[in-house]
Amino acid sequence: MGARALVAASALALPLWAAACVSPPPQQTPPPSPEPLLGAGVTPSPAPAPPAPAPQPQSPPPEGTIGVTPGVVPPGPARTTPRGTPAASQTPEVSPSEDPVPSEPVPSGSPAALQTVTAYYVLLDDGGSNGVRFGCNDSLVGVAHTSSAGEDPLPAAVRALLETPADAAPSRPSPEVYNALQGSDLTFLSGSFDGTTVTVYLAGTLSMGGVCDLPRVEAQLTQTAVSAVGAIRAEIHINGRTLAEALRQH
Repeated sequence: MGARALVAASALALPLWAAACVSPPPQQTPPPSPEPLLGAGVTPSPAPAPPAPAPQPQSPPPEGTIGVTPGVVPPGPARTTPRGTPAASQTPEVSPSEDPVPSEPVPSGSPAALQTVTAYYVLLDDGGSNGVRFGCNDSLVGVAHTSSAGEDPLPAAVRALLETPADAAPSRPSPEVYNALQGSDLTFLSGSFDGTTVTVYLAGTLSMGGVCDLPRVEAQLTQTAVSAVGAIRAEIHINGRTLAEALRQH
């Protein structure tokens, strides 16, 4: 019995020992998958954005300074475009509240504007020494008179010849000159000028101091009217008649 049991135990132990001597094959680790390459159609995932910084409280600006709103560019000098013209957004604008400089007021009581007209008188027996010689060896001379600037030169000159205001010394002719119309009572009615001929209409009484006054009256009236408008010749009418007809009555 003892020998059989030993043989049986030996038969059982031999397979167990053989199995223990044979080690199991090592487990194989799968190779790592290759990393994708850029440019091969694979887009890498974007990196996460950094968190926005939290706003920090700021101290108020000191007194006397101009505050600047964050993100707003303060106005500066006008920028220049490539063509050299200022940018439209930087063009300065004039405030509508700016009033123009007021003009100086015209002082009250200032004299009205005046003009100068010329009436013609006679220097007796001057022989043309100081003017145009005519008639009885006399000279015809012009004397300046002042009148309102708004008055037409033709009536102003003729009225200055017919009327000598006693209260207007600068308008009176010199005592050395003679007015052949001083004894007449004539009034200016109307006048016209067509670019060549000036026509004057008078009314009233024509008086003469002698035969030599005939050419003097004609020369004074004619030259005064012609000079006032720059005419070539003059036509004078008294009470509807020509000057020649009126002079023949004396």
